[in-house]
Amino acid sequence: MSSPPEGLPVYRVLTGPDDAAFCHRVSDALKMGYVLHGAPAVTFNGERVIVAQAVIWPAKVASSA
Repeated sequence: MSSPPEGLPVYRVLTGPDDAAFCHRVSDALKMGYVLHGAPAVTFNGERVIVAQAVIWPAKVASSA
Protein backbone atom coordinates (compact mmCIF):
# COMPACT_ATOMS: atom_id res chain seq x y z
CA MET A 1 0.00 0.00 0.00
CA SER A 2 1.54 3.28 -1.07
CA SER A 3 -0.55 5.55 1.16
CA PRO A 4 -2.14 5.19 4.59
CA PRO A 5 -5.54 3.48 4.78
CA GLU A 6 -8.86 5.22 5.38
CA GLY A 7 -7.53 8.64 4.30
CA LEU A 8 -5.26 8.89 7.33
CA PRO A 9 -2.33 11.34 7.13
CA VAL A 10 1.24 10.26 6.47
CA TYR A 11 2.39 11.79 9.79
CA ARG A 12 0.46 11.28 13.00
CA VAL A 13 1.09 12.10 16.65
CA LEU A 14 -0.80 9.84 19.00
CA THR A 15 -1.35 11.24 22.49
CA GLY A 16 -3.11 10.16 25.64
CA PRO A 17 -2.80 8.90 29.18
CA ASP A 18 -0.10 6.28 29.68
CA ASP A 19 -2.43 3.30 29.84
CA ALA A 20 -3.26 0.12 27.96
CA ALA A 21 -5.62 1.97 25.61
CA PHE A 22 -2.79 4.25 24.45
CA CYS A 23 -0.48 1.27 23.92
CA HIS A 24 -3.20 -0.43 21.85
CA ARG A 25 -3.60 2.70 19.69
CA VAL A 26 0.12 2.74 18.93
CA SER A 27 0.11 -1.02 18.31
CA ASP A 28 -2.86 -0.66 15.94
CA ALA A 29 -1.02 2.04 13.96
CA LEU A 30 2.01 -0.26 13.67
CA LYS A 31 -0.21 -3.12 12.49
CA MET A 32 -1.61 -0.80 9.78
CA GLY A 33 1.90 -0.23 8.47
CA TYR A 34 3.01 2.95 10.24
CA VAL A 35 6.48 3.03 11.79
CA LEU A 36 7.64 4.81 14.93
CA HIS A 37 9.19 8.23 14.36
CA GLY A 38 11.50 9.11 17.22
CA ALA A 39 11.16 8.38 20.89
CA PRO A 40 7.94 8.91 22.83
CA ALA A 41 7.50 12.09 24.84
CA VAL A 42 6.21 11.79 28.40
CA THR A 43 4.89 14.47 30.73
CA PHE A 44 2.85 14.73 33.91
CA ASN A 45 -0.20 17.01 33.87
CA GLY A 46 -0.63 17.12 37.64
CA GLU A 47 -2.96 14.15 37.70
CA ARG A 48 -1.59 11.52 35.32
CA VAL A 49 1.24 10.69 32.95
CA ILE A 50 0.54 11.74 29.35
CA VAL A 51 2.41 10.16 26.44
CA ALA A 52 2.91 11.23 22.82
CA GLN A 53 4.31 9.07 20.04
CA ALA A 54 4.80 10.14 16.44
CA VAL A 55 4.29 7.59 13.68
CA ILE A 56 4.88 7.98 9.95
CA TRP A 57 3.83 6.09 6.87
CA PRO A 58 7.01 4.65 5.33
CA ALA A 59 7.97 6.25 2.01
CA LYS A 60 8.52 3.91 -0.89
CA VAL A 61 12.04 4.40 -2.22
CA ALA A 62 12.20 4.18 -5.98
CA SER A 63 14.73 1.71 -7.31
CA SER A 64 17.35 3.05 -9.72
CA ALA A 65 17.58 -0.32 -11.49
